[in-house]
Amino acid sequence: MNSQGGAPPRLDPHGGGAFLFVPVPAAEVATPEDLSEEALAVGEVPQAFLEREVRPALPALEGHDLGELRRLMARMGELGLLGVEVPRAYGGLELGRTVATLVTERLAPAGGLAVAQGAHAGLATLPLVYFGTEDQKRRYLPRLVTGEWVGAYALTEPGFGSDALHARTRAALRPDGEGYVLTGEKQWITNAGIADLFVVFAQLEGEGFTAFLVERAFPGVDTGGEYEKMGLWSSSTRPLVLNGAVVPTANLLGRPGRGHEVALGILDVSRLNLGAGAVGSAKRLLEVAARYALGRIQFGRPIARFGLVQEKLAEMQVRTWALEAAVYRTAGLIERAGERGIAADEASAAAEYAVECAIAKVLGSEVLGFVADEALQIHGGYGYMREYEVERAYRDARIQRIFEGTNEINRLTIPDTLMRRIRRGRIPFADLARALEGEIAALRRPAFFDAPLAAERWRVDGARRAAAAAAALALERFGADLAEEEEVLGAVADMAIELFAAESALVRAERARGTAREEEYADLAALAVDGAVSRLRAAAVRVLAHSAEGDRRALALATLERLTAFPPLDAISLRRRVASRVLAAYA
Repeated sequence: MNSQGGAPPRLDPHGGGAFLFVPVPAAEVATPEDLSEEALAVGEVPQAFLEREVRPALPALEGHDLGELRRLMARMGELGLLGVEVPRAYGGLELGRTVATLVTERLAPAGGLAVAQGAHAGLATLPLVYFGTEDQKRRYLPRLVTGEWVGAYALTEPGFGSDALHARTRAALRPDGEGYVLTGEKQWITNAGIADLFVVFAQLEGEGFTAFLVERAFPGVDTGGEYEKMGLWSSSTRPLVLNGAVVPTANLLGRPGRGHEVALGILDVSRLNLGAGAVGSAKRLLEVAARYALGRIQFGRPIARFGLVQEKLAEMQVRTWALEAAVYRTAGLIERAGERGIAADEASAAAEYAVECAIAKVLGSEVLGFVADEALQIHGGYGYMREYEVERAYRDARIQRIFEGTNEINRLTIPDTLMRRIRRGRIPFADLARALEGEIAALRRPAFFDAPLAAERWRVDGARRAAAAAAALALERFGADLAEEEEVLGAVADMAIELFAAESALVRAERARGTAREEEYADLAALAVDGAVSRLRAAAVRVLAHSAEGDRRALALATLERLTAFPPLDAISLRRRVASRVLAAYA
């Protein structure tokens, strides 16, 4: 109840960021198990392509053979992998966000080639789908979909990475009005060595930040040499140099001065794609590590029989499984936004779920980093050798925490997006906070839980209240100055990330009741929730300790204890069961 005695404040549980304040019925949350037979059939295409055509070509790709990279891009066009979300009118499959997510996941173990496909099919193609004119779509989309042309996205500049919207590349209308002249340099452009079309962002004279479609063949367009990168050797990454490049008037993309709409709208989708790619890469690394552990004999037995190796495999599985739940939940939110009246199209739907997309990126990249590190550790010294797949995957994984906005920037994006929605009245935060106080005061933990997953549901709901209470105290303490308290904002983001992961895992297990995987998923959910709530609790302590003093701090910490304290799990037994299932799958 709120302070005025009315009903609790209303908040659409399907709106972006709403999970922080209200639970969603399990039946209304998308899970990987919702994928249709048709979708799974599409997902088999990139998987078969990877096994039959990409793996044999990896030595050439890793040796920077751009001809082979170009050939495989064209092959992906033949298979339909470059136009999953492109309307059929322009040669695409028009299959939607969830299928695109599945394709991204299945192709991810290809490493640099998967990044090339993502830059082409996502960053370079979707701006045309979302913001292009009919003329632009008809000129470019059919060629991009087939792979006849390769696309690239040019936003980052020397000195302007995370602050890309203030880039210095300049565009000016020609005196005769027949086009624009672009001058500047972009850096770290994926596909630059093979691209025919670049989505370029520049400061348009008199208008501001604007997007343009720039063909390689236009006068004044050039690329430098390949960067020597730590990983992703099988992708092309070069600077793009615009030395008075002449771009036709018809190639301005979107509205003059509104390039941020193009840039940020696409980045939201791309962040979700990075999360999907992390799922696919982590699954592959788990398989590679499990197979190695089963075959590696030490002290007279396979290392898979050692408890500390099993512990690693189990935690790799738990985190990957929970990440997968969070990623497909977000894809479902975007895909269903139209039917729920939340957004008119996928571009606006992705913007609506900017918080969830940022979570997918941060959670995905950090889970993948953890899984890659553990997989290499299981291999021991052999994991450090280039002849082993895990060595390449370990190098390739590191960039994920930097791509599409560093994880630090994405952590700031999460609370910043929520604060803007609070200021605009979309989230009735003051009313929610007052209602929360009443809920916490009346809350009593049951003496025992007699229903499956009831304890996990209690813990997730308690974590939700704890996160909201900690955020409310920080907002009360710092007000408008909260924007300068980046460590607090980062901790608020961590609470949001862990809550979304925990709830997504829980819902996935709840949806599995009565199926053959009920027990397996219940074990995974118990471990996922336990780990996530523990990390959320630690983040909340950081917020509360900095936002309150004296008795206020003591009361806040005591409330946190009441909301999140729980008898410890027998995590060792649970992880042993999880590990046994993982090893059985690859024996």
